[in-house]
Amino acid sequence: MTTATRKRTNRLAALLLGAGLLAGCTVSGIADATAHAAAASTFLHDNAAVRTVTKNAAGKSIVTNSQSTVVLVNKQRNLPSTYVPTDLVVPNVSFSFAGSSPKKQMRSIAAGALEKLFAAAKKDGIRLAAVSGYRSYATQKAIFDRNKSIKGAAVANKTSALPGQSEHQTGLAMDISSASAGYALEASFGDTKEGKWLAKHAADYGFIIRYGKGMEKLTGYSYEPWHVRYVGVYIAKEIMSKHLTLEQYLARYN
Repeated sequence: MTTATRKRTNRLAALLLGAGLLAGCTVSGIADATAHAAAASTFLHDNAAVRTVTKNAAGKSIVTNSQSTVVLVNKQRNLPSTYVPTDLVVPNVSFSFAGSSPKKQMRSIAAGALEKLFAAAKKDGIRLAAVSGYRSYATQKAIFDRNKSIKGAAVANKTSALPGQSEHQTGLAMDISSASAGYALEASFGDTKEGKWLAKHAADYGFIIRYGKGMEKLTGYSYEPWHVRYVGVYIAKEIMSKHLTLEQYLARYN
């Protein structure tokens, strides 16, 4: 195997490992370049936006790959109202509140990555706090309805998701803040040392800042420096280093 081929193999293997598709393997242990190149290409091709939706009776676009680590959920793409991840766990990290709550949960692959992220932050003297992870369809509906009654529909639609359109329902997202920010979920968190550290290092652990600054027209939501979404290390680094949205990244494989 040539050096160039080995490098391509390692990159593709890293993509699959980051997506949780080659559990128990190592990049150096993956030798079949052709097979894994095909697997990586197929994985992203199959999870591209145009291939992963179906229309329901009401004409809404419903995603068909809810369990994928790169499932695309936004204002045009809804999760099934009945969807609940089957592998929800509580990550062993610091939270902004005590006691048990469903919103402490994440899918197991994302929870493990979050633990590594928080450990790295602590090592660098950064104290992060998890605020809100998994939300059911019903919980998201209650949140949106409350925001709509307080702020009006137009504002609520920019700052909160309609039920079925929230990444929190995937179990792959977590809102993060810090004591220095009063554990608030506000744009100012991005200017704190904790927020800056998170933006710089999230991708190293498979997370992206899902709703970036200046990306509002592409994502449909206001800037949220606190909202991280797990997609796997390889894809996260591609997105963050190239200043893309998840929509833009997956569009390449349409």
